[in-house]
This record gives sequence, structure tokens and C-alpha cells, in this order.
Amino acid sequence: MLNRRQLIASSALAPVGLALPGVALAQATNTTRIVVPFAAGGPIDVTARILADAVKGTLGTVIVENRPGAGGNIGVSQVAKSAPDGLTLGIATTASHGINPWLFSKLPYDPNKDFAPITQMLRVPNVLVMNAETAARLNINSLVDLIAYGKANPGKLNYGSGGNGSAGHLAGELFKNQAGIFAVHIPYNGGNPAQLGLLSGQVDFNFDNLATAAANIRSGKLKALAVTTPQRSSVVPDVPTVAATLPGFEIDTWWGLVAPAGTPPETVRKLNTAFTDALKSPEVKSRFAQLLAEPAPNTPEQFDAFMKSERAKYERMVKLSGAKVD
Repeated sequence: MLNRRQLIASSALAPVGLALPGVALAQATNTTRIVVPFAAGGPIDVTARILADAVKGTLGTVIVENRPGAGGNIGVSQVAKSAPDGLTLGIATTASHGINPWLFSKLPYDPNKDFAPITQMLRVPNVLVMNAETAARLNINSLVDLIAYGKANPGKLNYGSGGNGSAGHLAGELFKNQAGIFAVHIPYNGGNPAQLGLLSGQVDFNFDNLATAAANIRSGKLKALAVTTPQRSSVVPDVPTVAATLPGFEIDTWWGLVAPAGTPPETVRKLNTAFTDALKSPEVKSRFAQLLAEPAPNTPEQFDAFMKSERAKYERMVKLSGAKVD
């Protein structure tokens, strides 16, 4: 057994990145992790890392851990099963807490009972975009033109999405229902393949995330017909809303922070203050703006009420689409 002097010496000689068990435990208990239920590099991952960096002065070390799979269910489930000590947080998304409860017959978590909401992080508009060459060929310059063409040519239009039950699929079905047209749904295996399908002319239109579509809109490859938020977007101020033509149409993409249920209220308040202060900071606003994302900090109670309203909205939309994963 090492005496105290030998223990200190062995610790000093240990390579960087290694530590004695007691030291590692002490470090681990001071580290907050944010579980992102999607792969690294996407907008959810990027914004989580921006926030992790912004709160280090308040919370200390904050790391991001990617746990992708099953439409976000794997990572979200891990958060639900973690200790409610405020050191494991997760990202709740439109999919995990709005769509998936109705899309999957059985979830490994309860979106209503297994989490303590902390704050919404942001909202990103979705946009109805057409392949620019297709729009020119069909002489479609507006949403009204698209609807008129769809009514005059039933079944000739098609649209792509990132898969059955995805936000793009549900937006397309809601659009068809409210516009009174029929268009064939072409599901792809993810958002990027769906965008490539639109760019190559395999499909006529998509409901895409504005952050993803903006570069191709600016380059002229895609024609933006309408945004899906109630108000116009400052990013594309000349593009009208779908709601201006189809009243009540509203779909956007959002995500926020949650902790496991049972996390002490005082801990939730501390986390809310740290993250909302960061979301309101000029630096975070600027970095989010580069992703065409708008920070949306709120209270735990407001975020909880918002997620409940989203679940109610998507229950109708999933039923309308008829989509089921299992």
C-alpha cells in the first residue's frame, strides 16, 4: 500500500488525462453533460455546444454527449433514466416531445412525466421550397400558384421528406388537407437525402428547415414560396407565410433543455437562470443568427406548457398523415 508521500508523487507523475479514482470521481461530480439525441455536426449539436461553452463561467465544465438513434428516442430515454441531480441534461425536440409520442406505439420514456423542463432554446422557421427549375417550368411563382396547379392537376405533384412521420411529412399532409389538393409523398432516409432529391428534381417541393434550405434559396437553386411560422422571417423577409393563404397553418422546428423528473426545483431554477442568461447574451444571439436560429428562452413552466400544446397539435397531424413507425 502506498503511503501519503508516495501517493502524492504517483499522482504528480500520472499522464495528463489520467487520474486516481478519487480524483476522477471528484472531477466527474463537477461536470454537467448535455445529451444530444442526434449525431455530431447537425444544428442541434452545434447549438448545444455553443450553450455549453457559454455557461461554463456559471456551471463549470459542461460537455456534450451524442447519443443518436431511433429518431432521438435513445438519447432522450437515457436522460429520463439518469439520476435527477442536475448533472445530466438532455435536448427535447419537436420529434421527441411532440411527434414521437403519437408516431411510436410504445416509447422508452414518457414525455409528460419523465422530465423536468428547464428552458426552450430556440425556434427555427420551416419553409416551403420548390426546385427552381420545376417552378419555372410549371409557371409557379407563389403558394397560390402551387395550390392552383395542384387542384388542376391532381396527383401530378409530389413532395419529399426526411421520412414517414418526420416534421416535413406532417407539414406536407397538413398542407394538402388545408389546401384541398393531393400530392404524392416521397419519404427519404433523412433530411439531407430529401434535400438532394429536391435539388435533383426527383420531387417538386419540400417543407424544409430554413437553416438547411437558406443557402440553396440564396443561390437560386430553390424557390421559397412561404414560411410556416405565423410571422415572416427576418432571414427571408420577402417570403410570405403559409398562414396568409391558409389561415392557422403553423409549424416550426424547436428544441430545448430538460432534466430527469425529480430534479430538485432549486436545481432547475439554477439551470434555467444559467441557460436563459446565456441565450440572451449578444454572443450567443450572434452565433445562433449564423445558423438562422432565434433564441427562445423561457421559464420551466412556460416550456412545459409549450411542449404540451405541441403534443396536442401533433396528435392531430400524425393521425391525419396515418404515419406509424411500429
